[in-house]
Amino acid sequence: MRNSPATPRQHDPLATPPLLEVRNLAVFMGANADHRIGLLADIDFDVRTGETVGLLGESGAGKTTLALAILRLLPGSNRVEGSIEFKGVPLLTLKEKELQKIRGSQISLVHQDSSVLNPVLRVGDQIVEVLRAHFNWARPQYRERAMSLLQEVEMRDAERIYASFPHQLSGGQRQRIALAQALACQPALVIADEPTASLDPGTASEMLALLARLKRRLHTSFLLISHDFSVLTDLADRIMIMYAGRIVEQGSRGEVWRDPLHPYTSALLKCSVLLQTPNDRDVGKCRMPTVAGQPADFSSTSRCCAFENRCPDRMRICGTRVPEEKHLSDVRTVRCFKFRS
Repeated sequence: MRNSPATPRQHDPLATPPLLEVRNLAVFMGANADHRIGLLADIDFDVRTGETVGLLGESGAGKTTLALAILRLLPGSNRVEGSIEFKGVPLLTLKEKELQKIRGSQISLVHQDSSVLNPVLRVGDQIVEVLRAHFNWARPQYRERAMSLLQEVEMRDAERIYASFPHQLSGGQRQRIALAQALACQPALVIADEPTASLDPGTASEMLALLARLKRRLHTSFLLISHDFSVLTDLADRIMIMYAGRIVEQGSRGEVWRDPLHPYTSALLKCSVLLQTPNDRDVGKCRMPTVAGQPADFSSTSRCCAFENRCPDRMRICGTRVPEEKHLSDVRTVRCFKFRS
């Protein structure tokens, strides 16, 4: 029996109004309505002030597409429908100049790969670039703030780091620089897209511990994206499970861990638990745990439950239409025919 992660000592997430509200969000690839492919559909969720929401799903589920859709950074060939409101402001209707005032300043993004850093600019200058885009300060103020950010992300020898080029730093150090850029303007919401995916296990653990300390210290809201539940164990207040472009389950971290409702959630958790607690005698011959079957074909997911071909609990109805979202409480939802009224 697996041990439940500790219950987060945060305020009640329902006690504050939503910082970010996403309603009926859909993303399509291709301008032609007859030939377009749905990448996201029926996305509904909130992120509240000081809350960390985890978004969990395997590669190709649509997690990064959702992150880019929130910031309107998707290619122009993609069509976005629905509603995204940040502090009550409808982001999908803003002009580009208005969006630029929000990106990086009020909502920031940490990419999963620190190679987004400019290889020919010193990292201190790259942090200063973010500040210059949003503040009109005297030159010494930019450097002072950049140095304080390096200390904020717990970089030793800040003077040397400030003057270094990205290739002179380790992967963990570069990822901290990317985090410092994201925190530069004290945003209300940070979207962290697989921030530990390119790091070795030890460095990844250090990064997660840093994020936990920043969360407590800064009271910033996070949308934390991962394919591994263990990444979210000590950070997320609530968990959303995404499969084939839809959120198939939502709930508090403890609820999802102790009582997964959707078969896909159960499969993901089984993989995560096996990876964390291998049998020492079998380490040399055990196989990497996986979710059985093939990922969904996005061109056909609108006609049935996308998980139907991989589901051990599938029923006849699963192949006939998409299950609707069932609300079991204010924060607990599931999209599965097992929970029909």
